[in-house]
Amino acid sequence: MTDEPTPPSQPRPWPKIESRHGSHMVLFRPRWDRLRHPKTGEEFDRLVLETPDWVNVVALTTDRRLVLVRQFRFGSGSITLEIPGGMVDHGEGHQDAAERELREETGFTSARWRYLGAVEPNPAFHDNLCHHWLAEDCERTHEQGLDAGEDIEIEALSLEHVRRPVPMQLSEVVTAHGPSPMHVDHDDQTPLAHVRVWVPQFPQL
Repeated sequence: MTDEPTPPSQPRPWPKIESRHGSHMVLFRPRWDRLRHPKTGEEFDRLVLETPDWVNVVALTTDRRLVLVRQFRFGSGSITLEIPGGMVDHGEGHQDAAERELREETGFTSARWRYLGAVEPNPAFHDNLCHHWLAEDCERTHEQGLDAGEDIEIEALSLEHVRRPVPMQLSEVVTAHGPSPMHVDHDDQTPLAHVRVWVPQFPQL
């Protein structure tokens, strides 16, 4: 008789004992949950940021160019090149939010929308989802509707150009709200060292 290894013990949900909220912080509200470790019985306080859902939009023009936005990001302190996206407003559906964010940030609209799914951007301490939408046959029908605190330039790159890798020794490439990056090239006006590219990869494109 051959001894088979004992399978590792699987993680189990942690029972919640109580929750308390902190002051609302504009983009999210902190919540501290007191939880009990299911294996040891020890109690811990864990921070959760109650956060509205987000949307990302993969927007393709009628000639199959990807619409991107270039802007300064306060968190990273750098210029980023991203797909359009933003926060779902209270009471708003995530498709409505995707259409609104695309129109406000770029002036592009579309009649062809397809839902690509959602991810949990940071389940360690966020409780929200990021919804991904594909907008095809996009056309520039509006002026940008930017807030006073926004400064966004629009770029439309061919998919061939988008898939061209940035040399990793010259640029840091990161992923926004998804597990796999699509490397995006840059123009000659911005040094690679100051560009971060945030574009999720969707194979069906």
